[in-house]
Amino acid sequence: MRVMLLTALAAFGIDQLSKWAVVHKLNLIEVRSIDVLPPLLNFRMGWNTGINFGLLSDNPEFMRVALVVFAIVVSGFLLWWGNRNLGRVITRMGAGAIIGGALANALDRVIYGAVADFLNISCCGINNPYTFNIADIFIFAGAFALVAFDDTKGEQAAG
Repeated sequence: MRVMLLTALAAFGIDQLSKWAVVHKLNLIEVRSIDVLPPLLNFRMGWNTGINFGLLSDNPEFMRVALVVFAIVVSGFLLWWGNRNLGRVITRMGAGAIIGGALANALDRVIYGAVADFLNISCCGINNPYTFNIADIFIFAGAFALVAFDDTKGEQAAG
C-alpha cells in the first residue's frame, strides 16, 4: 500500500504544483495562451466542467459534484482493490498514479468548479484543439500500467 500512497501523493503534488506554476504564476488564467515550443507544446487555458474532451458538461454544477464523488469512490476502491490484488511495484504505482490524478482533478472541481487544463500538443501539421493537464497524464499512464503489466492474483490463479 505504501507504493500506491506515495505514488498517489507524488502525482497529486506534481499536478497541483504544475497548475499553480502555469495557471497562476505565469498568469495563464488571464493571458489565456503561451507558446512554449510551437507548434509542439503550447499552454492554452481551458476549463473542463465535464469529462474527457468536455463530454457531459451540459449541467456543470451537477457534474462537478458527481465527478468529485466519483473520483473519491473510485480512488478508495482502487486503493482497497490494488492493495489486495496487485503484486508488482509497477502496477501498484499505476494504481497510485490514477488515484493521485483523479483526486487532483477532483480538487480542481472543488476549488474552481472545473478542471484546469493547460497543455496543448500539436504535431506534424495536425492542430489539436484540446487541452489537458498533468493529472490526465498520470491517469492515462496508470491505466496503461494496470493493463500492460497485469498481475492480479485472480489472473495468476486462473492461468
